Amino acid sequence: MMINSSRTRDKEEDVSEILGQGGREDRSQEDRGTEEVRYGTPRWIPLGMVVITLLLVVAIGYGMRRGQNYAQAVDHALTASNGRANQLDAKLDVANSKITQLQGELNAATRRIGMTQTELARARAEAQRTEEARRTNDEALGAQIGQVAQAANAKIGEVATGLGVAKTDIAATAKDLADTKARLTSTMGDLGVQSGLIARTRGDLEALRQLGDRTIYDFNLVKSKTPQRVGPVQIRLTRADAKRFRYTILLVADDKSIEKKDRTVGEPLQFRVRDARAPYEIVVMEVSKDRVIGYLSTPK
Repeated sequence: MMINSSRTRDKEEDVSEILGQGGREDRSQEDRGTEEVRYGTPRWIPLGMVVITLLLVVAIGYGMRRGQNYAQAVDHALTASNGRANQLDAKLDVANSKITQLQGELNAATRRIGMTQTELARARAEAQRTEEARRTNDEALGAQIGQVAQAANAKIGEVATGLGVAKTDIAATAKDLADTKARLTSTMGDLGVQSGLIARTRGDLEALRQLGDRTIYDFNLVKSKTPQRVGPVQIRLTRADAKRFRYTILLVADDKSIEKKDRTVGEPLQFRVRDARAPYEIVVMEVSKDRVIGYLSTPK
């Protein structure tokens, strides 16, 4: 606006100077016209001067008008430029704010990355320690497995040796049982029932027990007034004759008493018990003073 005012004043001064010069020229022309009239000057010259003056005034007015329009255009341009500058300043402020925000996020991300790298390094170190511990444990376990395998092989060798010995012992025992079974005899019992195999010695009794055909209860009875329990029955020795190898006993079974009188060594004494599929048998192998040794055999 200050530029437009200066230009307007300059233009007004130029117009005033031109008008002043025109006035002076008009007065000079009038003087000369007077002189020319006085001395015979043509009349059209003053008229021409007036026309020229009017043309000059119109030209000056047109120039001033164009100057005002130019000044207004410049003013509008300056105003628009200032508006755009303000808009650019606002956008610059927004951009600076975003840059600040992004810088903060970048710093936070950088810190997080640093923490992540630290944690990753810690995790790698822990994984390495775990792997080393696993390798050490595997080596120790392998050594232990080797020791156990070596001990197991030694045990297997011992067991194999023992099995060989056991096989030999079993074969010998089987042979002894066969020989013993061949020695064992079967005879008719006092009830007229064919007895099982009869054992006459302690060795024969053990062989008979191992055969497993019947259940064996061995006894060592002393002469008394009270019966002694032998397996599922009770037996009381009432008399023993060592010289003649004879004896008398009293059996108690199923609430009944049965006397076996004046029996000999090795004789199977038979008696029946309720719900038993075969008779029970008593065999005395030894007779001494007031004592007998033998066994009770019951069916399985």
